Amino acid sequence: MFPCHAIRVNNLDLAIKFFLQLAVILLFCRIVGMVAAKFGQPQVVAEMIAGVVLGPSLFGLLSQMAVDRGWTEVNWQQWLFPWDNSQTMRDTQSYLFPASQLGLALYMFIVGMEFRMDIIRSKLKSSIAVSAAGMAAPFGLGALLAWWAHGRPELNLFPVGIPLSSAMIFLGACMCITAFPMLARIIHFKGLNGTTMGTVAIGAGAIDDATAWILLAVVLAKLEGDWSKARDNILGAVYFVIVAFMLVKPLLLKLEARLTKDGSLTEAGFVLGLAAMCLGAWWTDRIHLHAVFGAFVMGAVMPRAVMARDLIARIQPLAVALLLPLFFTYSGLNTQIGLLNSGALWMVCAAVLVAAVLGKGAACWLAARASGIPNREALGIGTLMNARGLMELIIINIGLQKGVITGGLFAVLVIMAVITTLMASPIFDWLVAKRQPQA
Repeated sequence: MFPCHAIRVNNLDLAIKFFLQLAVILLFCRIVGMVAAKFGQPQVVAEMIAGVVLGPSLFGLLSQMAVDRGWTEVNWQQWLFPWDNSQTMRDTQSYLFPASQLGLALYMFIVGMEFRMDIIRSKLKSSIAVSAAGMAAPFGLGALLAWWAHGRPELNLFPVGIPLSSAMIFLGACMCITAFPMLARIIHFKGLNGTTMGTVAIGAGAIDDATAWILLAVVLAKLEGDWSKARDNILGAVYFVIVAFMLVKPLLLKLEARLTKDGSLTEAGFVLGLAAMCLGAWWTDRIHLHAVFGAFVMGAVMPRAVMARDLIARIQPLAVALLLPLFFTYSGLNTQIGLLNSGALWMVCAAVLVAAVLGKGAACWLAARASGIPNREALGIGTLMNARGLMELIIINIGLQKGVITGGLFAVLVIMAVITTLMASPIFDWLVAKRQPQA
């Protein structure tokens, strides 16, 4: 009886703390968003910053400083977000992670429903050229940095036992990824839907992210010593996309009339859409390509007439306002900028940032120019493609969980993701000068 009673008490304490955490996260993200909006930054960028601030890098640092100086006996950051890596007690990590993954999957489901395959097909050649250049250059620079850092134990960027080839592929993938969901939001925010600039960028971003996740699958399979798993993962993803577009999409189109009433989606239709998203997320998570891609593909096959419209209208407010900020907070709690405690590590951080900006932005700009796109639009494409944002946080969280990178390199890559994403909007406005791009 006593163990059961103890479990009930712990669960109650857990629920009480969770609701307080939610209130703090939501209010703080909104406050930071109000400030960020004055600088032309979207809310999702503010949430990236808020997540890092709520973690040990700032809130934790200030809380510990207050304890050390005798101002308080409680480290309020650790009290609000208890974090126990030993897994011997219930902590924030045990429930914030699944809640954040749900928010992430729902958000990518929405992005998939807003994805325009017809627009991408119209500029497919330019999208492929920009994607190829925007992956090759930063991947090469990232691999070179990993090769240099791997044999330096004083930097401690990769755990002992991680093969050099795995380190090179992983860091290269991190450098060449694009913030596809955030890119879609910025393009919408700037009114670039349907333009040459927006079309090429969104197409190239989709190709980049798909390739980066394949590279991640290769790294994870190599660490497990079984290359057949990488093959199975890639084939599983291909089969999933074929089934989704060849079977699920036609089936949903036939069912749409039965799932709507008086021009609106029924409750049964809403539940079916959510179930499809969950199944897609489950499958791609099962084949180690992460749940976000299954959710995105399922969003892409939703009928556009009524089903997608009503699913977006009903899911978006909750997913974006409540659940997605949890993912940024979870990433922030994993980020310890204090681990960058030497000049050498800050030099590595600067090198990663420069390589990311020049490798991605310059390569995409040159590729766009080579494919016949005017210079101003090409500059805009290079700037948009340089944002890492949400997808960078996803891939480095996986790398940290799987033991591919250390907390130090995780902090470096979070800084790079935040800065490159913050740069995108103001540099875009400066280069494009609010001129309407050519369609």
